[in-house]
Amino acid sequence: MKTLTSITAIAAAFVATASANAADVIPEKQIVRNVVLVHGAFADGAGWKGVYENLTKRGYRVSIVQNPLTSLEDDVAATKRVLDRQDGPTILVGHSWGGTVITESGIDPKVAGLVYVSALSPDAGETTAQQYEGFAPATEFVLDITKDGYGYVNRDKFKAGFAHDVSDQDVAFMRDSQVPINMSAFATKLKNAAWRSKPSWAVIATEDKAFDQAMLIHMAERINAKITKVSASHALFMTQPEVVSDTIDQAAKAVSAKQK
Repeated sequence: MKTLTSITAIAAAFVATASANAADVIPEKQIVRNVVLVHGAFADGAGWKGVYENLTKRGYRVSIVQNPLTSLEDDVAATKRVLDRQDGPTILVGHSWGGTVITESGIDPKVAGLVYVSALSPDAGETTAQQYEGFAPATEFVLDITKDGYGYVNRDKFKAGFAHDVSDQDVAFMRDSQVPINMSAFATKLKNAAWRSKPSWAVIATEDKAFDQAMLIHMAERINAKITKVSASHALFMTQPEVVSDTIDQAAKAVSAKQK
């Protein structure tokens, strides 16, 4: 009898798990099935691995942009190349500096919605640097600038300023594999602001040391984004893949419902 009861319990648990996994898979008729992920400064697209795996398991087609971080124009061009490869409506996602990139490139007709992951969101005619004006400085997020004008996060401040919730081993790799950004990109005025015509969502890391919290909230509210907050560092695109993926999924479903 005990054996039978155990088998029944195991079977029930298996069915429940299978049903939950099936519920996560997007409906076949869902219109928006493509996601494009855009990384920020000091990182590359590999940081999206957790989000990629989460979304592909749900049935999304996920593509990742590798920004050269040499100029806003170059990063927008890199994003446009990936958008051109999409076969239908797409949710465009940006982390940090990637928010500026998706704001400029998100006017692409394939983009159905925008998701900002602790990300910048300038208006047309504004620079990225202007977004920091009037807010407290990020004292723990320290940059070293090279002679030719590229910025790295200071080695000694990397964990505290960028990724305090990441293991020491992973932080060391992130720190030593940084992709520097041409600091002049922050002074480039945007020509477009996709959030003025596309619905937006925002995930804000409440322990982000790269931006003042008031700045993150101000930017998200200004673009009328649907806001989700999560306890995480600036590296939330890596450390909170479930929350980020859920927000992207919500965006895709909401836009799909409106396009029916």
